[in-house]
Amino acid sequence: MPAIPLDPTVAWTRRIAVASLLAMIALGLAWELWLAPLRPGGSWLALKVLPLCIPLAGLLKNRMYTYRWLSLLVWLYFTEGVVRAWSDPLPAGRWCAAAELLLCLLLFTACAMHVRLRFRNARAAAAGG
Repeated sequence: MPAIPLDPTVAWTRRIAVASLLAMIALGLAWELWLAPLRPGGSWLALKVLPLCIPLAGLLKNRMYTYRWLSLLVWLYFTEGVVRAWSDPLPAGRWCAAAELLLCLLLFTACAMHVRLRFRNARAAAAGG
């Protein structure tokens, strides 16, 4: 069965999801190692980005299942961002938390739109052919 070509909107949501996931990984590392670590010199909390590395392969391979479960995983990071935005004593930590919140919302929106558009396109293709 030949692969269905992605329409431009679906491809756009894929690029946004991959970019926001990569940005979350980079932010998490920079936050915990240099910008506002919990301990001077860096923190083992930088390992929090490891679960974000797992879905990267699935997004790059355009696997629908990955988009679906990543849209649930991202809420754990959103929760961390909310807690640290209100409790971090350092302004840099609060800014990092705010950036994490924005990236989480962007990633969730991109994943949700991607899944919705792909289902809609598959339904239209099935009805048309």
